[in-house]
Amino acid sequence: ARAGLLLGVLYASALLFGFAEVLRDNAAQTLMPSIVHKSLLEKANGRLWGGEMVMNSFLGPVLGGFIIAITFSLPFFIDAATFAVAAALLFTVRGSFVAEQAEERPSFVGQIKEGFGWLWNHRLLRVMGIILGVMNAMFSMALATYVLFVQEILNLDASRFGLLMTSGALGGVLGSFTAPAISKAIGPGASLFITLLGSGVTLALTGVTSSWIVVWVLFFVGAFLAVLWNVITVSLRQTIIPDGLLGRVNSVYRFFAWGMMPLGMLAGGSIVALVEAVWSRDLALRMPFYVGGAVYVLLFVVALPVLNTGQIEKARADAEARPADHS
Repeated sequence: ARAGLLLGVLYASALLFGFAEVLRDNAAQTLMPSIVHKSLLEKANGRLWGGEMVMNSFLGPVLGGFIIAITFSLPFFIDAATFAVAAALLFTVRGSFVAEQAEERPSFVGQIKEGFGWLWNHRLLRVMGIILGVMNAMFSMALATYVLFVQEILNLDASRFGLLMTSGALGGVLGSFTAPAISKAIGPGASLFITLLGSGVTLALTGVTSSWIVVWVLFFVGAFLAVLWNVITVSLRQTIIPDGLLGRVNSVYRFFAWGMMPLGMLAGGSIVALVEAVWSRDLALRMPFYVGGAVYVLLFVVALPVLNTGQIEKARADAEARPADHS
């Protein structure tokens, strides 16, 4: 009975942490334009992602391993303490962060509809959101059976699997610090095109190879490109969405982007099962990477007329010309 109670507490805690993380991520993206000048948004977002990845992927696991060796419960108390410190630090941020609202505010459902409507009627962000949703679905499709791919195709044990996973963290950190410079050097449109085409190539090549070293390099590049996309697109949303709608539009955008991931995982498992039944286990475990790579390249073609630098700069100019109190 006691074990069942503890397990229930653990499940409830995980659920609450999930809710809190969603709220925190959306609030952080919404708050950023209020404390950072628009010209520095890409740099600020890059630094934020870089700090998160360093702590989540490098320092956190290492410290957690040492702390849990002392006593099993200590990491939970330390985690709670760090959350308290983080909450306290937020009170040191000075300023007013409430956007001007109309005298008659719509209902909660009405506000959600307003956010969805604004996003859907903005051609650039609508296409960007759809592309991101499909991208996430394709990546999740490949990730669904990734452990089996590593075990059976790459023939890695647990220790080398951990080494393989460091590639994404390293690539993401490098991308977070170099994304602003890349965007400035070649333009945001060209940067986004590179992420789409490059991500498709890395996925497809992952399915071709049987070398874990090659996969390490490919995942490093893929993570680098993913963060490059995130820094540019999040900064763009923060620039062109009205302050009074930023939180709602961000929520709808992220709901679609993240909501496609479970569908991608379901598709990945189904593809592996189908191909294995018709052809072979080896081809089945590689097929999600082939399909994902092909779809990424197709997205590149679809994005060409919309996500170019000219359209992005036009959207920024329209946002600058919009009255400050417009929402």
